[in-house]
Amino acid sequence: MDSRFAKTLIAGIPSPTLLVLDTERVAAMNEEAEKLLGPNLVGRHYITAIRQPSVLDAIEATLLLRKSRNTRYLMSEPSRAATYTVKCSPVEGTGPSERGVMIVFEDITHLEEAVAIRRDFVANVSHELKTPLTALLGSLETLRNVAKNDPVAQDRFLGLMEHEALRMNRLVGDLLSLSRVESEERMRPSDRVNIADLVAAAVERMRPFAVERGCSIWLENFDLPIFVHADAEQLMQVLANLIENAVKYGGDDKEIRVRVSLSDHEAALRGAGVRIAVTAQGEGIAPIHLPRISERFYRVDGHRSREMGGTGLGLAIVKHIVNRHRGRFRIESELGQGSTFSIVLPTV
Repeated sequence: MDSRFAKTLIAGIPSPTLLVLDTERVAAMNEEAEKLLGPNLVGRHYITAIRQPSVLDAIEATLLLRKSRNTRYLMSEPSRAATYTVKCSPVEGTGPSERGVMIVFEDITHLEEAVAIRRDFVANVSHELKTPLTALLGSLETLRNVAKNDPVAQDRFLGLMEHEALRMNRLVGDLLSLSRVESEERMRPSDRVNIADLVAAAVERMRPFAVERGCSIWLENFDLPIFVHADAEQLMQVLANLIENAVKYGGDDKEIRVRVSLSDHEAALRGAGVRIAVTAQGEGIAPIHLPRISERFYRVDGHRSREMGGTGLGLAIVKHIVNRHRGRFRIESELGQGSTFSIVLPTV
């Protein structure tokens, strides 16, 4: 087999690929294979290039039996664990000494992660629904037996059942909302919306809730209209969610500040943008939680969140809505210093 032809052929394959001849030496490999397995492997025995037994067995079987073999290659990178499927295929040259096996690595890490995300999502939904359902079934059993003739107990358990039913209703509503937002994420909104008016409306909508908790909401920088391409209903959902979280977790009798600022150049957007920041006093969030806090069902304090009526989906919905608007979602927090949740949107 012409070595130059083999090298040119392998170089054009986008996946990590190498050629091992019947001499059991590596005859050629492309740049992607060098990144995966290391440089300067051409001419060396394939055992020194690939050290995982399953892949070595597949190569050996292909060399001996001249039949394709498939296996998996696992590796731990500094930032993640990667998974590859490996296909070993027999190849033939023009002469008896030009036989070998082509080994192609295909990165399927993203598929593995997608399966894990779906599996975790189903498990989380099942867990979130099981808890209120168990409470409902227990209350029903009590009403039909122990509390059958006790009006006081009946009233107490009916209240509990209402609370758990409302919790399930919120969860189902957030799941439907998240599904709708994800399905629309690639469709950028085109309506021209005055973000200043929208923020003011969101604050007024949430003010009664804040007053109930003894909190005050302050607006800053609302002198000029600021227009963005947006879905007004979805952005209202984002703002209401962030303000509600600030009220719930910022602590009673605290201040919440909503600030709108305009910039000719937002680094995150590489252009002009508007930043809406919701700042709450409170305990703050430990650094370890910040990278994951917008994941579905991730909670800093699971018990407290459920007691507050949270579903664990609010910030995930916020993130997807902001992504649909081609914006950025940022969280800054320090223990004991409160938290600031910001969205940055490109202006018209």
